[in-house]
Amino acid sequence: MEFGIIIILVVCVMIILRILFGSTKKQIEEIAKSEELDKMTKKYPSNVDMCKEYLNMLHNETVTVEEDKTANSSLYIAVSNKIIIADVRESFTRIQTIAHECLHSVQDRTILLFNFIYSNIYIIYFIIISVLKLFNILPYEMMFLTILIIGGFIYYFVRSYLEDDAMIKARFLAKEYMENKKISSQEEINKIIYHFDELNDMGIKSVNYALLLNVAIEILIFCVICMIR
Repeated sequence: MEFGIIIILVVCVMIILRILFGSTKKQIEEIAKSEELDKMTKKYPSNVDMCKEYLNMLHNETVTVEEDKTANSSLYIAVSNKIIIADVRESFTRIQTIAHECLHSVQDRTILLFNFIYSNIYIIYFIIISVLKLFNILPYEMMFLTILIIGGFIYYFVRSYLEDDAMIKARFLAKEYMENKKISSQEEINKIIYHFDELNDMGIKSVNYALLLNVAIEILIFCVICMIR
């Protein structure tokens, strides 16, 4: 019975989160589409060169930079201190996206490594307790569920801190970069930044929603397994 109540509460939380923060991928893609802005930003350096210029601005030139045209999204890997840039050459959003990944590279390395290690431990913990319960060899389900919930909140707060920090600062770094390059007029820069602000407003909510949703789904799955086993 107690797991049934928890399931109902989790579903209610998921619905509330969807209403408050759930931006659809289609909405974000619509904001990111602008042929006018895409043309403006084609004048800027290649993705790799731009990334290196950002790193120079941040006084962090020890990072390895690679462009992967098969990747779906850009990524900073803390363990190897590497930035992988997706093929975003044709989109104006690349100016902020690359800034975002470069900012990850100058965040507190202790927190970055903790996030990497802890995230993996958290996922493995969820898998192990779920499998053990499926085979009906897991005692004290409520204790393990409590640990899962607490662990999920720790995972969310650390990851959201890193992502929100990079997303907020990327807008300002991108603006400074464009003003220093003097490729675009101030009017063009303001127009690009206006669209970045729109993207960030929706993007920050969307990222936080996705992180919380992942935690909620894992709790929901474990509770369902406990009910049926």
